[in-house]
Amino acid sequence: MSAPKHIILYDGYCELCSRSIRFVIKRDVQKRFTYLPLQSEEGKALLKHHHITHVSDNTFVYIENEKAYLKSTAALSVCKHLKSVKWLSVFLIVPKFIRDFVYSIVAKYRYKWFGKREECFLP
Repeated sequence: MSAPKHIILYDGYCELCSRSIRFVIKRDVQKRFTYLPLQSEEGKALLKHHHITHVSDNTFVYIENEKAYLKSTAALSVCKHLKSVKWLSVFLIVPKFIRDFVYSIVAKYRYKWFGKREECFLP
C-alpha cells in the first residue's frame, strides 16, 4: 500500500477546523484526502518529516505529493480539489502575506468565535 498523497493536518480541538474537515469530507467524492490532527503522533511525525518546526495548533497544513503547504495556501490548495469550491483557489493570486494576514486574524479568534471542543475531532 502506498503512502497517502493528500494529507490534511488540522487542529482537532478547534470547532471551526472540525467543521471545515467535515465540509471537505462531504465533498471529497474521490476519497483522496487523509485527515490527521496536528496533535496526533502521526501528525507530529509528518511535521518533523517535512521539517516544519514553527507550527502551532492554529496552522492548517496540507501535504500534496510530499510538498507541504501552510495556512492560507494550504486551505486554498485543498479547495482546488473540491468541485463546489474550486473557484476559491483563484485567491492564490493574492499575495501570500495578505492571505496569511487574514488567515492569522481568523486563527487568532477562532476559539472565541466558533468554540473549542473538549475532545479532539477524528473523522
